[in-house]
Amino acid sequence: MIKLSDTLLKPLADAAGVSGAEDEVRRLIVKHIRPYVEDLRIDSMGNILAVKKGTGESDLRILVAAHMDEVGFMVTGIDSNGMLQVKNVGGVDARILPSLRVKVGKQKLPGVFCWKPIHLNRGDDVVSIDNMRVDIGATSKSAAQSKVQLGDRIVFDSEVIEMNDVVIRGKAFDDRAGCAELIEIIKGDPFPFDLLVAFTVQEEVGLRGASVLGEALRPDAAIVLECTACHEVPQPPEKADQTTVTKLGHGPVISYMDRTSIAHVGLRRHFTQTAEANGIPHQFRSPQFAGGTDAGIIHKSIHGIPSQTISLPGRYLHTPHIMMSMEDFSNGVKLVRAALQTLSADVLEIN
Repeated sequence: MIKLSDTLLKPLADAAGVSGAEDEVRRLIVKHIRPYVEDLRIDSMGNILAVKKGTGESDLRILVAAHMDEVGFMVTGIDSNGMLQVKNVGGVDARILPSLRVKVGKQKLPGVFCWKPIHLNRGDDVVSIDNMRVDIGATSKSAAQSKVQLGDRIVFDSEVIEMNDVVIRGKAFDDRAGCAELIEIIKGDPFPFDLLVAFTVQEEVGLRGASVLGEALRPDAAIVLECTACHEVPQPPEKADQTTVTKLGHGPVISYMDRTSIAHVGLRRHFTQTAEANGIPHQFRSPQFAGGTDAGIIHKSIHGIPSQTISLPGRYLHTPHIMMSMEDFSNGVKLVRAALQTLSADVLEIN
């Protein structure tokens, strides 16, 4: 099993990178992949693009992508008492927010989501981000304005920790776990073909960074590395099978359909057969509960690009306390490496 300390996952997940403000994450990735890639560049969207040279045995052009951004918030106003008005950036359940600690702006000012104490709450009070503020301790609007600007991003104040030898907890594993996987793949042995690498921006607000990849890179196929929902809280027997989606520790998730795409049948079969042939634990995602991924926009690019999403299961997605398994991470890296080494043009054919 790959250890957390042997990867870039903790520094990546601890970094701030709300959609449209991925700078800190981007700098970290560029620094660590530079020795292993060629043609490294940052496009006008902010995506990192690079090429890992292959052995030359195949002329396929295969893209592997993971998104850098995380869900969070943006400052949209400042009240007269110095409280910050905010809007969510990406999907966040407002019910988790009261009393949560956050970091505001590039200075990472400490803040707290404020909400009426239980003594003042009525049972019918609606928990809505429009009814909340972020408290940075300012006593006036001018005091807050001296430290915060409209448009500043706000991230969860949470650091990655090891719960035990296998399970870790932290924010932004969606999709810094995919980014860390991709870095491990880049650092490994070359593939028969040149591997096109993309770390994308703004996935959480509409797959925006990935929308330019098809035209920019013109790949023959695309593999998207993601983190997907895992819900294992005990349920009534009649609902148990309806809410699980995926399970922690049961291996990487091979997607066959989500809200934005249906996996290419040849790629799905190839990844499944690769997992079975190599004894790699794996699972399939329940499509009715799945969100979307960058594959949703990539597969519709140019004249169509065969695409497949491979995800890691994570409990409590889009919160400060996502939990995931390093065994799943290790098996995810193993599966993608093995599948890429044996990927050939006939896998991509439509019969």
